[in-house]
Amino acid sequence: MSRRGASLVLSTALVLSACGSQAAGKIDAPPGPKLAHWTPVVHVSRPLDVVGPRAAGAMVVAAAGRLSLLTAGDRVRPYAPGYRSPGGEEPYIALSPGGCFGAGTVYALRLASGRGVVAIDGAGRARRVASLNAPGLIDGIAFDRTGGFGHRLLVTINAGSRTTVVAIGCRGRVATITRTAPRVEGGIAVAPATFGRFAGDLIAPSETTGQIWAVTPAGRTALVARSGLPHGGDIGVESEAFVPSGTPEALVADRLTPGNRHPGDDVVLRINSPALRAAGVRAGDLLVATEGGALTDDVRCGPAGCQVRYVAKGPAVAHLEGHIAFRPSG
Repeated sequence: MSRRGASLVLSTALVLSACGSQAAGKIDAPPGPKLAHWTPVVHVSRPLDVVGPRAAGAMVVAAAGRLSLLTAGDRVRPYAPGYRSPGGEEPYIALSPGGCFGAGTVYALRLASGRGVVAIDGAGRARRVASLNAPGLIDGIAFDRTGGFGHRLLVTINAGSRTTVVAIGCRGRVATITRTAPRVEGGIAVAPATFGRFAGDLIAPSETTGQIWAVTPAGRTALVARSGLPHGGDIGVESEAFVPSGTPEALVADRLTPGNRHPGDDVVLRINSPALRAAGVRAGDLLVATEGGALTDDVRCGPAGCQVRYVAKGPAVAHLEGHIAFRPSG
């Protein structure tokens, strides 16, 4: 941990004391006012990630190496039919915020046949944006919509106990933020300006330890919170997102994974807006969910520090992948 991280441990004392010395299989996070439940929305073969919404309100779903749109009526239709992932188990995606990255363009990790990032337009034309040479598994992607990282595309690469974080400009220039972040993976996100002392930092979960980490634009790392949820490989916190304003509902991919302790269902799961509100979830909070069972925390950070609450669970068989996404409730 950096010197900044060491100093921030004291500021997160409320979180750490609330979560205790959590062990795998045990929930130590304090409960919210009313537990919400992830429930199936629609069947999708091998869903891996959900992002959006696009301008028309549809969500983009990465599944079985292809892209689809999940419409407001919960119907799935093909999107960008010319694109197919060249391989790899977890080619997560991110939706461009516009500007020089292109309105509505989807950016996807490329794990095989030339490691890096590709951009896919609505016609399915894929172009190489950047090549990534850092060793390890490329397994996190998110746009910086707050600005501390220069509104660039951020990617994480795992190698052993460490993670490399890079920032990619719209012309493909790659800059290394750090090579020594703790091991993190999954649905990474950049914190909004309202997220206390971690505003503008890259927030990323560690499924093996249950910890939630921040990486600053200068490459320093700090512990945000301990999730207080079960942790370990294919079990711990994996998917996350910051809650937008309005009355959104949350979506996440639940992938069929035969032989796994949490074998999944091949569905997209949802928590509706009233259930989120009843659980005490508010705009600007971080939702973070476990890969196994979709156990979900709400993390709220402000000037006085951070608070963690256990607010939702899913089917016990759930096997989450990728980001949590939000769309307006209809």
